[in-house]
Amino acid sequence: MFVAAVSFGVGALIERVAVALTVLQYLGAAYLVWLGIQAFRHRHQLVEALSDPGKRPSTRRGFWEGVLVGLTNPKAIVFFAAILPQFVDPAAGSPATQMLVLGLLFCLLASTMDVVWAGAAGTARDWFATSPTRLRRLGGAGGLIMIGMGVEVAATGRQS
Repeated sequence: MFVAAVSFGVGALIERVAVALTVLQYLGAAYLVWLGIQAFRHRHQLVEALSDPGKRPSTRRGFWEGVLVGLTNPKAIVFFAAILPQFVDPAAGSPATQMLVLGLLFCLLASTMDVVWAGAAGTARDWFATSPTRLRRLGGAGGLIMIGMGVEVAATGRQS
């Protein structure tokens, strides 16, 4: 989605509209803090979730939470807007098409790496699941880290 938006000029528009960037930044930061609070509050449920498949959060819900975090991250638009145009050759055809192809290639490579990381995370989850104490500590630490990241995102934004 970001790749298509940048390819057709939305990235340049958002770079110029500081208010839109700031709103997206604070929405993303607030969502990260909310996710962190939920993770910390429900850290004890991790043990139950892994021991009882009926209590596990749905994969679909986790996917859509990740999509929401990604869509509210304005850094992706700025990244694509700053990087993709450097690799476009106007003499080779439509710049929008070139940026779209380059962006989709980036997304394909990033998705491949995400699958590798997800496999590693599954292995790590199995190891953490062997100890309820370890699992609770991981859940609490993860929640606190997300809260810290959300606060950091809110505090270090673009100064207009």
